[in-house]
Amino acid sequence: MPTYDYECQTCGHKFEARQSMKDPHLTDCPQENCAGPVKRLIGLGSGLIFKGSGFYITDYRSDSYKAAAKQDSAASSSSSSAPTPAPAPAKPASSPAP
Repeated sequence: MPTYDYECQTCGHKFEARQSMKDPHLTDCPQENCAGPVKRLIGLGSGLIFKGSGFYITDYRSDSYKAAAKQDSAASSSSSSAPTPAPAPAKPASSPAP
């Protein structure tokens, strides 16, 4: 939700209010003994804030891509750690009985 700055036209009190963009503007000063009209000020906005360790293209991969990558890494690690078996000798082709 955006934060808006307001200033009372009577007492000069400045304050911030968190409001939805759809909410109507505030009209009365929140200070005690002052019910003067308030004016919404033009704000500078806020900067873009990234929190976390970082944002990488691989952070948002699809589930199917992650599953295929996991199978591929498991297959390559098992094939590199276990010796490959020798191929079986070829059997002679049998001819069909007449």
